[in-house]
Amino acid sequence: MQVLATARLALRTIGLDDAPFYLGLVNDPCFIEHIGDRGIRTVEAAREAIASGPLAMQAARGHSLYLVERLADGAAIGMCGLIKRDTLEHVDIGYALLPPYRGQGYAYEAARAVVEHARRDVGLARLLAITAPSNAASNALLQKLGLQFQQCARLTPQDTGTNIYALDFG
Repeated sequence: MQVLATARLALRTIGLDDAPFYLGLVNDPCFIEHIGDRGIRTVEAAREAIASGPLAMQAARGHSLYLVERLADGAAIGMCGLIKRDTLEHVDIGYALLPPYRGQGYAYEAARAVVEHARRDVGLARLLAITAPSNAASNALLQKLGLQFQQCARLTPQDTGTNIYALDFG
């Protein structure tokens, strides 16, 4: 189901049939470096991760990570959406693009639509974002979206440090 659209992109709920795409995304070396290794190595494991992750969150909360498709050709280029993590008090925005689609403004375009969706449709008062301190591109993108750096924190015992950003809708 399409949730959002921009000039060049459609954001829709991800489905089990998107497992091959998801498998490729979560095993991209930059995804592993900056977001983490999910340990998903098969299409079946990707289906299970989609079912227990984005699909379950969409059913429970009415929002989740969405698959980002390029309107020009329908190519699945990444994911962007809203996540509620146990380690954070508020919902955060998350995004990841496959390598061929980085550096073309797609992440900003999708994330801008999700920020507006969080404010207008979901009704959030505050939106968070987290990044690895070394992820310069994501840190810059969050600031361009209007999120402000709050702190570098350890969200789990094994976490060496995560940048936390926030945007208050007021």
